[in-house]
Amino acid sequence: MFRNGKGLRVAQERPAASAHRRSTRPAQGRPARPAQGRSARTRSPRSAQTPRARPAQLVVAAISVLVLIVTGFAWRSIDSLRSNLATVDGLGLGGGKDGAVDILMVGTDSRTDAHGNPLSEEELASLRAGEEVASNTDTIVLIRVPNDGSSATAISIPRDSYVDVPGIGMTKINGAYGATKEGKRLELVNSGESDETADEESTKAGRQALIKTVAQLTGVTVDHYAEVGLLGFVLLTNAVGGVEVCLNGPVDEWMSGANFPAGRQILDGSNALSFVRQRHDLPRGDLDRIVRQQVFMAELVRKALSAKILSSPAKLGELSDAITRSVVLDSDWDILKFASQLQDLAGGKVRFETIPVTDLNGTTDEGESVVRVDPTAVKRYVASLAGEDAPESETPTTTVDKSSITVDVANDSGVDGLAAQVAEALTGLGYKTGTVGNNTGTPVDGTRVLTADPDDDAAKAVAESLGGVTVDEDSSVAKGKIRVVLAGDYTGPGSAGSTATSTTSTNSTAESGATPVPPAPPIDAGQDGPKCVN
Repeated sequence: MFRNGKGLRVAQERPAASAHRRSTRPAQGRPARPAQGRSARTRSPRSAQTPRARPAQLVVAAISVLVLIVTGFAWRSIDSLRSNLATVDGLGLGGGKDGAVDILMVGTDSRTDAHGNPLSEEELASLRAGEEVASNTDTIVLIRVPNDGSSATAISIPRDSYVDVPGIGMTKINGAYGATKEGKRLELVNSGESDETADEESTKAGRQALIKTVAQLTGVTVDHYAEVGLLGFVLLTNAVGGVEVCLNGPVDEWMSGANFPAGRQILDGSNALSFVRQRHDLPRGDLDRIVRQQVFMAELVRKALSAKILSSPAKLGELSDAITRSVVLDSDWDILKFASQLQDLAGGKVRFETIPVTDLNGTTDEGESVVRVDPTAVKRYVASLAGEDAPESETPTTTVDKSSITVDVANDSGVDGLAAQVAEALTGLGYKTGTVGNNTGTPVDGTRVLTADPDDDAAKAVAESLGGVTVDEDSSVAKGKIRVVLAGDYTGPGSAGSTATSTTSTNSTAESGATPVPPAPPIDAGQDGPKCVN
């Protein structure tokens, strides 16, 4: 053990594993409390002289921590790093004009490296992730950079957000990748494809499904994709010598392995993974976990961009090996060019936030716990980050008790099964559904919400939830009733994969007393020192 300039006891670590040899066991010592009598803000003379990182580096490092290496890489070939990176193409990225460059950063619980190689027993043990193997995406962050480069916001999406997934229906967003991948893999294997081909193609299908799901939820066109596995998190943390965090109180939670005292402490890779994965026994569950991830990301960026790291060939080598083993990028992303576009961005303009949430304690009728979100509110919020105005049909937001509203859904689109899919989506959003079937009334030239009173707040709420469709007066609709007629132009919740059979029960009811969600203050990459969190 040694004491650093901040009075923190830190376990000395062995070098992180490189791509060319088996990993060594990371330090497993319990994180220590700050030394008594030493101010938490005290700095050594050396750390006080550490130059502040360039703002452009802060932004891109928060995206994938890749530019950290490239900017300090004068002693090693950039081409060598590029050639060793895992890339993926054919994801259907870009092409939209929504006022910003949008990067989807995904953290998976994969037990392989970025190139599909199995991890060693020591590496698996360092993950503390149990024996269950899946392809869930437990960290989903959309990074939005307006075209003028004036700011950057990393927007976290709770893993249990109950959303419409293409080809599946209403389910938790963290299962979009894995469920789609497994379904595609079985389809390919049963058709005679090799296991290798099936795994490659099904992984691409899983990524595409998640990209489409995030795009549908947020209203953006995803331009670039970055994926980091559990191993990458451990290796990157160890490569910088651990990352400092601060806890409001002690925690001891066996499922994640989180066992830490209160106060400031430096965590190695394995302990850091437990820190950012814990969501049980926290006041706000997954939202508190997201805050932990955000503050950890900010501190990792700050640590990796310190002069001590960037001036050390050995540390840069460890970071390079960590990235090439654990990061997957889309093949069309010129990350150096992207960094150059952000040179004038101020550090305080890099923020970490979370999408609006309506209910932390929602449940399906099967008793599955979910986090409820309002897609319309999410779209409006995300659009505001690029300086866009919300569509007129979405302003102002209508607040009603959705569980008291019954909606009939009629299909006039010519797409088989669309009414049933939209009815499921409405149920997942907290509404009750009535009659569902084909339209037997007057044909419509566009999707409509029909009501006897066009000023009815309930009708407006349904229209907002479906993506801002038009509300029309119809005297044939009984007072207090709402009827949705779907036309071929419908692209809202339930439209994706409308001919597919849902494999997940999506009938659910909104709790009449939905849990209020207290807002968390945004975190920015310009603040000094770790923010204390739950």
